[in-house]
Amino acid sequence: MCGISGGYWRSPPVQLKQQMNESLLAMRRRGPDHRSFELISQITGTVVLGHTRLSIIDLTASAQQPMYSADLRYALVFNGEIYNYLELREELVGIGAIFRTNSDTEVLLQAWQRWGLQALNRLKGMFAFVVYDRQEQTLTCVRDAFGIKPFFYAIKESHFCFASELAAITPLMAERASLNWQRAYDYLVHGEYDFGEDCFVEGVRTLMPGHLLTVDLNSGRASEPEAWWRPSIVQTADISFAEASERLRDLFLDSVRLHLRSDVPLGAALSGGVDSSAIVCAMRYLEPDANIHTFSYIARGSLVSEEAWVDKVNGHVGASPNKIVVSAQELLADLPDLIAAQGEPFGSTSIYAQYRVFQEAKAKGITVTLEGQGADELHGGYIGYPGQRMRSMLDEASVLQAWRFLTEWSQWPGRNRLEGLKRLVGEFSHGRVHDMLRAANGMQSSPDWIRADVLREGGVRLGYPGVHGALNVRGRRLMCALASSVSQRGLLGLLRHGDRNSMRFSVESRVPFLTTDMADFMFSLPEHYLVSPSGETKHLLRASLRGIVPDEVLYRRDKVGFATPEQQWLVGMADVVRPWLKTDLGLPFLDQSKLLAQFEEVVAGRRPYSWQVWRWINFALWYRNLL
Repeated sequence: MCGISGGYWRSPPVQLKQQMNESLLAMRRRGPDHRSFELISQITGTVVLGHTRLSIIDLTASAQQPMYSADLRYALVFNGEIYNYLELREELVGIGAIFRTNSDTEVLLQAWQRWGLQALNRLKGMFAFVVYDRQEQTLTCVRDAFGIKPFFYAIKESHFCFASELAAITPLMAERASLNWQRAYDYLVHGEYDFGEDCFVEGVRTLMPGHLLTVDLNSGRASEPEAWWRPSIVQTADISFAEASERLRDLFLDSVRLHLRSDVPLGAALSGGVDSSAIVCAMRYLEPDANIHTFSYIARGSLVSEEAWVDKVNGHVGASPNKIVVSAQELLADLPDLIAAQGEPFGSTSIYAQYRVFQEAKAKGITVTLEGQGADELHGGYIGYPGQRMRSMLDEASVLQAWRFLTEWSQWPGRNRLEGLKRLVGEFSHGRVHDMLRAANGMQSSPDWIRADVLREGGVRLGYPGVHGALNVRGRRLMCALASSVSQRGLLGLLRHGDRNSMRFSVESRVPFLTTDMADFMFSLPEHYLVSPSGETKHLLRASLRGIVPDEVLYRRDKVGFATPEQQWLVGMADVVRPWLKTDLGLPFLDQSKLLAQFEEVVAGRRPYSWQVWRWINFALWYRNLL
C-alpha cells in the first residue's frame, strides 16, 4: 500500500524536483517506509515517476519503486496489493520469467511485460498504477475494477500529472487550486459526491473504476479513458439457489484466504453487522489457530450502539477485541485532521468512527485490516432496493407479485408501505419530475442560502445530479442499481472514506467482498436470489454463510454499521461551529447569513436536524484549507 505521483512534462519547470518532493511529502503517511522519484529524460520531454512505500509484502529494499523490467523497457509505480501474486508468479515462472524479488510489484510488472492489457483480468487485488513504456513512448494509467485505490490526474497543454491524493497533485499543477462550483453545489444541496470524473478541485479528474488511459509521449496527448472491466447484468447463471449458495461460499472463502496474505500484523474492522462479522468469522474458519484482533467503534449509551453484536462475534471466534468509544470533544479536537485526511468533503460524522478505528489499529501495531465494505452493493443489501425490485416485477406484468413483495418487505423493521411506494414512484421519475418529487419531500434544488442565479451564470447545472450512462434493462432493475452503485455512484464514496482514513494512520484496509469474479457471478443470477420475495436482503449471501457465521448474527433484521450520534454532537458544539459558519468564504453563490440563520433554527429546535448541518460545517472547514 503506497502513494504514487508524477507525470510527463514537455518542458520541465526548473522547480520540478521541488514540486515532486512536495507531492510525495503530502503522501508521507501513505508510504512512511520509503519515498523516492526518478526523472527519465525523453527527446520530447521528461517523465517523472514517484512513489511512497508502506511495506506489506517483501519488506526488503529490493521491492522499492519505481521498479524497472530487466531489459529497462518498462518502469512501474504501483499503489495497492495483488492478492493472487503467488499463483501469477508460478504461472510466469512456467513461461520463463526470472524474479529478483518476492514482491507483488514485480509480479505485476512481469505480468504486464508478457501479457499487456490482458494481464488486468487475471489480477485479484486493489490497485492504481502507471507503466512507462520506453519503446512505445507511452504512459499507461490503470485503476482497479471497483476504484478501491484512488487515481487523480490533470491534463494541461504542457504536461500531464497524476497522484494518489488531491493534496499530492496540486503541487504538480501549473496554477493554484480552485473550487469546482458544480461539485460544491452537488454536495452542499444534494449531498452527492464521489461520482463521475470531476472532483472538488477544478481541472482535476479521477480515473473511474475499471478504466485506463494512455498518454502518448510523442504528441503529449492523453487518450479518453476506456473501460477494461465493467459489470455485466445479463442473467446467465442457470443453477439452483442451493448450488448458487455453494458457489458463493467458495468464492467468498477463497477471497478471504487471499486477502490474509501479509508479511506484517493483520486484524479486522468489526461493526457487528453481517458483512464485517462474515469477514471475522471466515478468518477463524480458515485459520483456526490465528490470533484475531478486531477493532470496533462503540456508540455506548446510544440507540445506535452495536456493542452487543460485536461481543457475540468476538465471543464466537475468540478474538482479541479492541473497542473505541468517542465523544463530541474528541471529534472537535480531531476534526481538522479528519477533514485534511479525507481530502474532499464527505457525508457524515460516521466517517470519524472509522477514522478512530484505524487510529486504534495503528496504536496496537496492526498494519493490515480486513473489512466488509462492498457487500451491500454486490449482494442486495441496505433495505433491499424495493423500488427496483418491484419495477422488475412490473416489467414482467406481475402486478400481484409486486404488491405481495411490498406487503412482505414492509414488515421488516424500519420499513413501511408508503416508503416502498415512494421508492417505486422514484423509479419512474427523471429530470424535472424527479426534482419536483424531491422538493415535495422537503429536498429543494435551490434552497434560500444558495444564490441560484449566480450558479447558473457560472454554468452550474441545478437539480439532482443524474448518472450518465446508467443501465436500464427491463426485468433487471435491481441489477442495474447494483451495477451503478459498484461502478458509478455509491460505493466510490465509501471506498474513498476507507482509503483516506486507513492511510492517515499508515494502515492498509482490504475489502474481500470486492473481487471481479464474485461480482460477475452475483450479477449473473436471478434477482430474487439476492433480495428474497419476502424482502430479505442479502438472501443468497446469508444462506452461503450458514455454519460460518452464527445464525443469530446472520439473520438479524436490523442494520446500523458505524453510526454516530451526529445530531447530539454537532448541536452540542454550536458555540464552536457558529464562528466557522460566520467566516466569510468569499463564494458569491453562497448566502452565509441565511445559512447561519437556518443553523440557529436547528440549534433552537425550530427546524428538524438533517445531514445538511454537517455538510455546511465540513465544506466551510475544507474550503478554508483550499484557499
